[in-house]
Amino acid sequence: MLELVLMSYRIVFMGSPDFALPALRALASAYSVVGVVTQPDREAGRGRTLTPPPVKQLALELGLPVFQPETLRKPNAVAQLKEWDPDLIVVAAYGQILKLEVLNLPRFGCLNIHASLLPRWRGAAPIPATILAGDEITGITIMKMDEGLDTGPILAQRILHLQPNDTTASVTTALAQLGADLLLQVLPDYLTGRLQPIPQPNEGVTYAPMLKKEDGRLEFTRPAQELERRVRAMNPWPGAWFEWQGVPLKVWRASVAEGPANRPPGSRLLIRGRPAVVCGSGALVLEEVQPPGKRPMDSKSFLAGGRVWD
Repeated sequence: MLELVLMSYRIVFMGSPDFALPALRALASAYSVVGVVTQPDREAGRGRTLTPPPVKQLALELGLPVFQPETLRKPNAVAQLKEWDPDLIVVAAYGQILKLEVLNLPRFGCLNIHASLLPRWRGAAPIPATILAGDEITGITIMKMDEGLDTGPILAQRILHLQPNDTTASVTTALAQLGADLLLQVLPDYLTGRLQPIPQPNEGVTYAPMLKKEDGRLEFTRPAQELERRVRAMNPWPGAWFEWQGVPLKVWRASVAEGPANRPPGSRLLIRGRPAVVCGSGALVLEEVQPPGKRPMDSKSFLAGGRVWD
């Protein structure tokens, strides 16, 4: 009987990247998803081919209506949402701020699947920020959205313990599934009034702004341990990099080693037969790199191409 009641709720889903796919798939299996809102198709790749966001592709596979407004601030966007008449809107990395008219449209409001343990790492890039800071745990928060930036009250949270080799890519995959599972756990109690959101604490607030390409730059005056975290945090985007022979050399995997005390930061050397760079403290050993116009390669293969390093 409860399953029939839950299926009667009309839900609109908003999301765009791969992170949102498990949640959409889970919702569509258990609820009536009456519409999906995602970003417009964008040019991508070297050929600048018009490419749909991952959420659009999945929605079409599931036979769900798709709406791709440039912005939700225009009357036609709100009109489409009103036509769908949702009881609830679920948001997962949609990529736009929701104005009050949209937040107040569904009778159960809008829930967001946020990739951190709020109030730590509010903002657009919580997963890279978590890795950069050297946090040992992160997690998922299901929150009811308000007009602030990830300031709404919390329905539930689940912890994820980070591993030493975790990247933004691996953590995103893990948190996406954790978020989908947690969403299905909390929705029945939330929709039937047995679960009420709790305000976020005022202590422990931090912010994670949107990443820029320049955030991937490796400054070798910094400690090697910090730079190794940056390599993992910038994988897959924008990629960590530094200038080598006048061109950017991307670094996809690195490790930390003890560096020579008599050489300044930025000096190149070989450690365990691999290219390395002296840092403010320690040395960064390059394990996997990508020269411009090439595919990522093991750093020993990089050296085997006749490249002079030290």
